[in-house]
Amino acid sequence: MKRSGILNSRLAGALAALGHGDGVLVCDVGMPVPPGPRVVDLAFRAGVPSFAEVLDGLLDELVVEGATAAEEVRAANPETAALLAARLPDLAYVSHEELKERTARARLVVRTGEARPYANVLLRCGVFF
Repeated sequence: MKRSGILNSRLAGALAALGHGDGVLVCDVGMPVPPGPRVVDLAFRAGVPSFAEVLDGLLDELVVEGATAAEEVRAANPETAALLAARLPDLAYVSHEELKERTARARLVVRTGEARPYANVLLRCGVFF
């Protein structure tokens, strides 16, 4: 049995299978997910688990070389925008429509229980060396 880190077996296994350049979308409960990417749905109730909790857990485990969020988060959800800016200083922004299109090319989608708008970020995996 794992002692620490991500304990969800489906999520831990999906993370272990990622490679350099793979996309991981961390999303709120309302983000439409197209067919294609593997989905690990952690949503339990509205707000549980939160976007921040899941993002922090993933950032502890992944090497991230880039990230993209929807421009709309800045006006519609300033708290999440501030969180993203603090955790991902080189964050790029695109329209929400563009982010949804990019989701189709993601390797993994991790759905949280977050119920605030535009709490979504597409992470691009890097390498540790």
